[in-house]
Formats: sequence, structure tokens, C-alpha cells
Amino acid sequence: MDNEEKAIRTTWFSIAGNFSLALSKWITGYFGNSYALIADAIESTTDIFSSLLVLFGLKYSSRPADKNHPYGHGRVEPLITFMVVVFLMISAFFIAYHSIINIRTPHALPQTFTLFVLGPIIIWKEISYRLVLQKSKETKSTSLRADAWHHRSDAITSVAAFIGISVAIYMGEGYESADDWAALLSAGFIFYNSYKIFRLALSEIMDEHLYEDMEEQIRILSAQVKGITGTEKCHIRKIGMKFQVDLHAMVNGDLSVKEGHEIAHNLKDHLKKEIPELDDVLIHVEPWE
Repeated sequence: MDNEEKAIRTTWFSIAGNFSLALSKWITGYFGNSYALIADAIESTTDIFSSLLVLFGLKYSSRPADKNHPYGHGRVEPLITFMVVVFLMISAFFIAYHSIINIRTPHALPQTFTLFVLGPIIIWKEISYRLVLQKSKETKSTSLRADAWHHRSDAITSVAAFIGISVAIYMGEGYESADDWAALLSAGFIFYNSYKIFRLALSEIMDEHLYEDMEEQIRILSAQVKGITGTEKCHIRKIGMKFQVDLHAMVNGDLSVKEGHEIAHNLKDHLKKEIPELDDVLIHVEPWE
């Protein structure tokens, strides 16, 4: 199974999980009189739409290069991630706004049974986060990493809701707003998490160098190819779930152009074989004096 298929399957897992949990939270929050749980349901609902965006981005980015897109369609992935961040920000603002209104408005205490719903939800969302994050590392997918952090933020908002509801129930009358303060805290966490996801996608689209380990691996592998006497510049950019490399390789300056060209091809083939996530390697041959 290739990385694209892994990422797509993982996204379908996220969509199915978010739909089930959102429905459970909406019903429990409404009948259990808990705005923190309703706020949690709002975030899970936006997660469904953001996961659908991720799914679209993964399928589109996997299209092969064509005349108009010689480097492929991978750049759509960080763009989709930006859109996911917008969804997160809107849901956080909506939650914060209604939390403040509810804090200022007297209302009944939440029901105890809401805690028995939240407990398993927290465990499941943390499991989902770890699973999706692992797949994002395997596939090198930025948008899948964003989807993983959706699960983590959902787990945190559920924990905040659990604490808020527990305080309100345990302390009783006069502490009804503890549930709403928990929802407001959740909104703040979502805002912070949105920035982290945005920063990662921005780094990718701006070709920020974040791949020191891969650069070191490329230099070590290059030294294994017969005729390569060293390497100079090594620039790496991430496009979708693949990487493009520009490498300056040094060869004996007395070799013919044909011999240098053959060595460069051998080097390219070796790098792509040993590092499957490399989409293309552009090698500039330098004379070694």
C-alpha cells in the first residue's frame, strides 16, 4: 500500500469516527444540559468537514505531473491545511462567543450521565490522535498531521468539558457556569492549536528547510556511489507527500561529460531506491580538483 492510499484510508477513519462522536455529543449535550459538551460537539462537527477537505486534498495532490503542473499537484496539501485552520478558528470563535453568553446567563446544572458519555469519548479521541499522527509521519502528509491534531484538540476539549461538568455537579448551585468556563478554555486551546497547524503548513509552502536528517542521509548515500567524491549544496523541498532534491555532486574533473552524466544518473537512481519518498532528484555535477 502506497502513502497516498494509507493517508486516504486514515482520513476515512477520521470522518467515520468524527461523525459518530459528533452525533453522540450533540444528543448528550442537549439532553444533559451541558454547553461544554455541545461546544465539543461543534468542534467534532467541523472536524467532519475539515476531514472531507483533507480527503479532497490528498486525492488531488496524488495526481501525476502534467504540462501545466510539471512539479505535480502536491502544493494543494498545505493550501487545504490552511482551509482546515479556518474551520478550526471559526468553531473556536463560535464556542467562545456562546460560552461568554452562557456564563452571564443563569441556567440549570448539567446532568450526571454526561460524564459517563465523555469518559469513553476522551479515550477514543486520544487513540485516534495517536493513530492518525503515526500515519501522518509514515506518509509525510501535512494535512493528515493537521487532522491528527483535530483529534487531539477534540480530546482536550472533552477533558475540559469533563472537568467543568464535574465541578458544576459536585459544587452544586452557584457553580453552573463551570461548564461554560470549560468550553471557553477549550476555545482558547483550539485557537492555539490552529496557530501550530498553520505554522507547519506555512513552512512547507515557503520551502523552509526542516529536513536536516534527510539531508545527512542523502550525503551518506551519495558517498556510496562509485565516482562521487563529495557533495556540496543540498536543497530539499516538500511537495505533498513527496520530496524534491537539488544536489551538487562532485566528480573527477578529468572525466568526460558522458561519464559525469552517467555517474549522476547512477546517483539519482541510488537515492530514489534508498529513499522512496523522493519524487525527483536534480543533480548538478561539479568538478573535483
